[in-house]
Amino acid sequence: MTDRKRQPNHPGFLLREVVLPAMGMSVSQAAREMGVSRQQLHKILAGKRAVTAEMAARLGKYCGNGAELWLSMQSAHDLWKARRSLAGELRHIPSRTVP
Repeated sequence: MTDRKRQPNHPGFLLREVVLPAMGMSVSQAAREMGVSRQQLHKILAGKRAVTAEMAARLGKYCGNGAELWLSMQSAHDLWKARRSLAGELRHIPSRTVP
């Protein structure tokens, strides 16, 4: 298990700070072109909504970098938070290996 001290960025951070500015896109235009509401996209950009598989497919197509990138970023973010919140409980669970 990898223990990162720093929380991985929510995928909305990359989208908001790097991708959309590099593409010269507004939130409204990007949302419209991806077929989602501006509010839905804004929640992702603010880190208040997770990137679902469906949204990852849309983002991957729109940005040309594949859905897997967006899902991987969301998974890393979620897993980091889960490990932190369950740290006390996880310490008491034995690690077993499959022979």
